[in-house]
Amino acid sequence: MDRAKKLRLAAVAIFTLAVGHGVAVAQGTTPAPPAPDPNAGLQRQVTLSPQEQLTQADADLARMEQARSNVRRQLMEAREQRDVVKTLCLNDKLTQMNVAITSASERRDSLAAAVKRGDTDLATHDFTILSVLRQRSDQLSTEANQCVGEEVGVVGVSDVKVTIDKDLPQEDPSEYPNFTIVAEPPGCASCFQ
Repeated sequence: MDRAKKLRLAAVAIFTLAVGHGVAVAQGTTPAPPAPDPNAGLQRQVTLSPQEQLTQADADLARMEQARSNVRRQLMEAREQRDVVKTLCLNDKLTQMNVAITSASERRDSLAAAVKRGDTDLATHDFTILSVLRQRSDQLSTEANQCVGEEVGVVGVSDVKVTIDKDLPQEDPSEYPNFTIVAEPPGCASCFQ
C-alpha cells in the first residue's frame, strides 16, 4: 500500500472519529472535558522497540474487543427492556467503537508489515495512531456506561384532583369578538376625466 493511500485512510479514520464525537456531544452524553494538565508537555515519552509495539498493539486490540463486547451486552439488555433512549445511545457508541476497532486492526496489520520490513518510523507512526484509537475506544466505553434510559415515571397509582377558581371570568377568552369592518374607498384627490 503506498504512502498516499495510507494517509488518506488515516484522514478518513480521524474524520469518522471526529464526526462520531460531534454526534455524542450534540446528544449531550459526553461529560465536560477535564481541566488541562499543566505537566502534559513535561511527561517522558516511553520508547518501545518495534516488536514491543506489536505486542502492545495486540494487547490494545484485545482490550478494545473486550470493551466492545461489554457495550454489545449492555445494548442487548437495553433492547430486552425495550428502553429506546438507552438503546439509541448504546447503539451509537457501539457503531463508533466498531469504526475505531476496524481502523485499529488495519493499523495493527500495517504495523506488523512495518516491523517485518524493519521500518521503525512507519511502525512508530502506526503504533501512535493505534494508541489514539485505543484511547478513543476507552472514552466510548466510558460514555456507554453513562447512557441513561427513559424515566420510569411514577410507580404506583396516581391521584389527580382538579379545582377551578371561582373568580375566573365566565366568557371564553379564546373566542374573538365579531366586529364588522366597513371600508369605504377613499375619494378622489385629483381625479381627471
